[in-house]
Amino acid sequence: MVTARPADDDPPARPAADLAARQAELVAALVAGAPVPPGFDPAPLAAARAALLRKRAGDVARHWPLLAAGFGADWPATFAGWAAGRPTAGSLRDGWDLARALRGRGVLPPLGAEELAVREATDRYDGHRPPRPRRLPALGRAGGAVAVQLAGRVRLLRPARR
Repeated sequence: MVTARPADDDPPARPAADLAARQAELVAALVAGAPVPPGFDPAPLAAARAALLRKRAGDVARHWPLLAAGFGADWPATFAGWAAGRPTAGSLRDGWDLARALRGRGVLPPLGAEELAVREATDRYDGHRPPRPRRLPALGRAGGAVAVQLAGRVRLLRPARR
């Protein structure tokens, strides 16, 4: 027969809360650039952080192949430099946010500009909520590239300046 535990026997919940807090600190250090939690060796943590950033760069490159191709061998470093202190919002949104940031700094490569222009024409993304398909005709512009979406079809009207 199972009996209820006495109320005095509840203190084990405290170590579980402490463990959860330490786990949250570790995850924040790995993916969001938070400081190394006490009790962890910084070198292996830095190696794990770098590996996770490389993995994220590969995931973003699958959603944004032209953006990644525009940087060539510099793609992993470019992405890691941008993403180091940011938690992921998902590969599609990370790529979109990076492309917009690069456009704002004037360093978006032409292939990335064309890809961003097409995305801006096909989907609506405000930087906070997930992208949603556009239903009405739309125009996307980035780095001199112009794309138009009409009746569900997208055409690149003008390629980016090379």
